[in-house]
Amino acid sequence: MRPYLVEPSQRDAKYGDNVAQYLLDLHDSRATFDFCGGMMFQLMLSDKLYEYLKKVATGGEEGEQPVIFDSSKVRMFQLPGYSKTAEADNVQIFHGRELRKIPKAAGGYGFVLQLSLANSDDPEGWSPQEISTYDGWAHDVGRQWRKANDYQSEGFQNFIQKFGPNAFGLNHRFYLHYDSSQRLWLSAEDGCEGTPAESGIPNPFGRLFGF
Repeated sequence: MRPYLVEPSQRDAKYGDNVAQYLLDLHDSRATFDFCGGMMFQLMLSDKLYEYLKKVATGGEEGEQPVIFDSSKVRMFQLPGYSKTAEADNVQIFHGRELRKIPKAAGGYGFVLQLSLANSDDPEGWSPQEISTYDGWAHDVGRQWRKANDYQSEGFQNFIQKFGPNAFGLNHRFYLHYDSSQRLWLSAEDGCEGTPAESGIPNPFGRLFGF
């Protein structure tokens, strides 16, 4: 992975406030995020979210740049206006999924973190069922995990084609924040989070959070 995708000073020098372009480049480079001190998840954006962020990055979309919160916001419930809902705005909070058993996922674990475009007709976005049953503030042991056929039947029609017949997952709301060293963290509502890191080289600032 390119150093500017991981190292804070190089990242800031290249991207400045263009967080949308940073997310696009993470996706394009098949970047991995280190969860729980070494569990590597590849970041993937849905096609619709990718298109949306590309317009934001180039100034061709009226949407706002994604927000990266400061190091005081280490949990989602600390965000301004937080509430226990399924709502996301593609700026402060994103819809996403933790997916497992993905063939050829970068990082070697078969894990993917997929972000999708909320409040749109994203064919890879959350289904009405995922929205109505969402309780991502709770422990994942008691939450509803979905198998490949579940995603297909709920409207994600090319799920098996994209992720394989054995894939399964859990939906989360995600947000971005820095730590005290200005490293970026992608954090789920339940507190699990990861930071960009080269596969096989766990981030030395890794925390005891993870899926």
